[in-house]
Amino acid sequence: MKVSVLQENLAHGLNIVSRAVSPRSTLPVLLNVLVATDEGRLRLSATNLEMGITCWVGAKIEEEGSTTVPARTFTDLVSTLPADKVNMSLNVRTQTLNVQCGSSNTDIKCIDSQEFPPMPVPDLSYGIPINVADMKEMIQQVVFSASTDEARPVLTGVHLTIQENQMTLAAADGFRLSIRRAVLSNPVPRPVNAIIPARALAELARISADGEVLTMVIPPGRGQVIFRLKDVELASQLIEGAYPDLEQVIPRSYQTRSVITTSAFLKACKQAEIFAREGSHIAKIDIKPGDGVTPGNMKISGQSEETGSNETVVDANVEGSALTIAFNVRFLREVLDVIKTPNVALETNTPTSPGVVRPVGEDNFLHVIMPMHLGS
Repeated sequence: MKVSVLQENLAHGLNIVSRAVSPRSTLPVLLNVLVATDEGRLRLSATNLEMGITCWVGAKIEEEGSTTVPARTFTDLVSTLPADKVNMSLNVRTQTLNVQCGSSNTDIKCIDSQEFPPMPVPDLSYGIPINVADMKEMIQQVVFSASTDEARPVLTGVHLTIQENQMTLAAADGFRLSIRRAVLSNPVPRPVNAIIPARALAELARISADGEVLTMVIPPGRGQVIFRLKDVELASQLIEGAYPDLEQVIPRSYQTRSVITTSAFLKACKQAEIFAREGSHIAKIDIKPGDGVTPGNMKISGQSEETGSNETVVDANVEGSALTIAFNVRFLREVLDVIKTPNVALETNTPTSPGVVRPVGEDNFLHVIMPMHLGS
């Protein structure tokens, strides 16, 4: 193998694929990045056997070939090279990659590419085109609600369903849930039902650029999903199992509905969190309707025995009765962070019933959050 590639292109490609490198593995080759020539371009691939990312970068190919390079060593080296042409040549017999750039000359010991796991090749005839900007926003609005507890694997994933042209992403961890819906430009020929690891979707959102065409392929019977962008491909194993019916958890009505400026609510939660995070993460919310003379308001407060307390009163348009309820303040802050509308509604029933957060003016997203016990 003998190739030349611009340092910035190589660094960009390594930054994309290196997140799929296995941090710890009994297979040494999984700590490496596959570097291969591919139809006039350089192909970089990494996998941890659950998720794999491939990126193609423009290069001048003088000799075809492939090898696998230690990911951390290679990425760290390339990031320190000057913004110039990087010349790479492989000694096949010793599996040594020579990397030259400017005054830098490096030899890296590699592992034969034959040992690298094969990456899935998608049949794009099964592909579902999705708007990248929509998909990124959908992922950001649900992925934080997925569980990080491996005890219930299905909850570490995001439930994707498509019926005709209606696509839904849903995630829950037992304390909160997010559901985001969107309309596809074209209906799908058959329904889609899959649980995708939240980490894989978070990576997809990270590597996607707005304006690109995104194609999703779920090959029949392979337990995989493949996302294809212009120069990047992400493949992930699906999570097996039945996802819980989240619709049963969503309250069908409310006794109190409070509409509040999203930015003001978010700022109040951030201030309360400074103190609440020292203790039980509780933010107490006192909801008070207006009396015809003064407007309604919400008082958001957090406290810690060690550091003190904070409370912020924010004007709110309150329908219904007064209520005091408590939530995990980090959970509140995380959902408010992903709501794009100027105003947000908090729908509540009793201090021990779930609350519902909705963007005002959009009906494609909702978030349910379980209350916390305030104590006596």
